[in-house]
Amino acid sequence: MKLVTTIREVREWRRGAPGSVGLVPTMGYLHAGHVSLAERARRQNDRVAATIFVNPTQFGPGEDLARYPRDLDRDRGLLEAAGCDVVFVPAVEEIYPPGADTFVVPGAVAQPLEGARRPGHFRGVATVVAKLLNIVQPDRAYFGEKDAQQLAVIRAMVRDLDLPVAVVACPTVREKDGLAMSSRNAYLAPEERRAAPVLFRALTAARQLWTHGERRGDALRAAMQETLAAEPLARVDYVSAADAETLRELDLVSRPAILSIAVFLGRARLIDNVRLEA
Repeated sequence: MKLVTTIREVREWRRGAPGSVGLVPTMGYLHAGHVSLAERARRQNDRVAATIFVNPTQFGPGEDLARYPRDLDRDRGLLEAAGCDVVFVPAVEEIYPPGADTFVVPGAVAQPLEGARRPGHFRGVATVVAKLLNIVQPDRAYFGEKDAQQLAVIRAMVRDLDLPVAVVACPTVREKDGLAMSSRNAYLAPEERRAAPVLFRALTAARQLWTHGERRGDALRAAMQETLAAEPLARVDYVSAADAETLRELDLVSRPAILSIAVFLGRARLIDNVRLEA
């Protein structure tokens, strides 16, 4: 596996990479969920590129940019074992050179939930993903379903800007106790880690209600709140039962929808979701 740090090197590699290319964008500190993206890209493409870049424009004031976990040597080993051909690890100045002043501003799908709690977050996400897609020029790009709103924002951007790439959604990878894998799980103290599966239990409780015929959005949201309230360490940011495409809250869940949650456990803010099909 080749490690490159400049846009020029990536483009040289791409010109010499025959066949299809799959891209796995990451912020590093990889876990089995990231590895599953790379392995799927390996199965579906002739070449696989990954990126490791902690993108400063998607972090707001007071968020965890400076302390976001990093371990490049370990990440390189995991990506190579998963079959990546090249990994792009740029400096901030490579992606945002002095004077850079153009951003991608996503539309309505970026406004609720994470967009409301983290103003500017999805502008940063959309901008860096657009830049990485332009730099690598992949045929397919792979993203996890754990970040459901991010996935919706990227799909809308690719569609609206006519970008020639297929966005491939990959299932959330979970620990044995149901906790969705996330780089931010590293922030959890032992007692917080023991409490963390409450997110998936809350989602499961609402999904079971829906499976048994409950279609009222308020009832599904209440089921999530009730489960979370039983865990003293959990501080709820939001619970949601929203349309799968627009992420607008639903009064009646009679079409494809996403149940989603954001919860603080100590200094960690965790998100999770499950999809409901009509």
